[in-house]
Amino acid sequence: MTFQDLNLSTPLRNALEDLNFQTPTPIQEQAFSSIMSGRDVVGIAQTGTGKTFAYLLPLLRMLKYSEQKNPRVLILVPTRELVVQVVEEIEKLAKYINVRVAGVYGGVNINTQHQDLLRGLDIVVATPRRLYDLVLRRAVQLKSVQKLVIDEVDVMLDLGFKFQINNILELLPENRQSIMFSATMTENVENLITANFKTPEKISVAVSGTPLENIEQRSYKIPNFNTKANLLKHLLAEKKIFSKVLIFMENKRIADRLFENLSADFSEETGVVHTGKSQNYRLRSLRKFAEGELRILIATDVMARGLDIEEVSHVVNFDTPSYPENYMHRIGRTGRAENKGIALLFTTEKEKEKFGNIEQLMNMEVPQFKIPQEVEISKQLIPEEQPRAIEINNPNKGTEKAGPAFHEKKEKNRKQNLGGSYRREIAKKYKKPKTRGDKNANKRRKK
Repeated sequence: MTFQDLNLSTPLRNALEDLNFQTPTPIQEQAFSSIMSGRDVVGIAQTGTGKTFAYLLPLLRMLKYSEQKNPRVLILVPTRELVVQVVEEIEKLAKYINVRVAGVYGGVNINTQHQDLLRGLDIVVATPRRLYDLVLRRAVQLKSVQKLVIDEVDVMLDLGFKFQINNILELLPENRQSIMFSATMTENVENLITANFKTPEKISVAVSGTPLENIEQRSYKIPNFNTKANLLKHLLAEKKIFSKVLIFMENKRIADRLFENLSADFSEETGVVHTGKSQNYRLRSLRKFAEGELRILIATDVMARGLDIEEVSHVVNFDTPSYPENYMHRIGRTGRAENKGIALLFTTEKEKEKFGNIEQLMNMEVPQFKIPQEVEISKQLIPEEQPRAIEINNPNKGTEKAGPAFHEKKEKNRKQNLGGSYRREIAKKYKKPKTRGDKNANKRRKK
């Protein structure tokens, strides 16, 4: 099947031809007719299989021209970067269509987004928290939303957006079409579907947790951070092989530490993105990496969901993620659009259980490779790896009493609060007026 076989409008076909897209992916082919029917749809497919176009094509096909201000299509995504990407994809597909679209996300001026919404939009792509803030400011009304898309909902719930999502769902009209796409399905997601979807049609082109066949996976057992860094620098020296490398870290503190470590050898080729960086810095680093100005990009899991960056040769899991689903999304940044990709996993003895959970989710073993002899095995631990001194059964712990103050109180601070009797004595002594403004009260009292 080609895109010509789908019930697409001529403007959409022309846009796809400009993008040189000929054949739909399995999820795009199966989801098109289901979404066009108007039923609620839940789609499960591996990351990198074109889920974004799977819901955008039928939505744009059904969207009719209108001048009303309230949006008719709402797309919720978990991260700011994904908002920007989805808006760009809509603009590509709507090249020959008159569609008003805007992205709404945090980290930028909310007043500018407020004005964009007031001017009127057909499609709003948003992160839940910023959209809810704008709803509270009455910048937008959701009463006209006909189509709701929730992309990567499991990440939204992990990021703590459950409150905003539930409140947004309550504001939407009941007579709407709800669409959800994800690479993994968790219990929380199932509960959300049960509560808010009406007998949805489930489309699954792969079991949740199935990796793409065109991604080669390798693992290395490594003792500590510094040895991981030594191995990484050894691999990155092969610039032709490691032509575009995305490195994932568990947290931003360790990401900054690795960035400093690599800067000595690859300073002009390396960038870093995480939530501690400004939004403009993050978008600029992503653009440079996508365009090839940066060969190496270090990122936390904020980058792992949904971002489509072409020709990533390698994904390096510098640590073993706590949630096996995150591993699936990380490695899905390579091997996209039927290209070949390689995913490396650096794991320590302490991360053995996490590593086992990943293999269990995928129902396969990740091949283990030996550390090359040229790589130095470091014994030096970084502060985060050093054991913490914990006092066990210390009989004196928590029993120490605070000593006296280092100086005596001043005389004026030694006065005691004598309560009501004290106040009555003062009133009797000075004979204050009983009522406000009674200047002659004391005189009459003396007579």
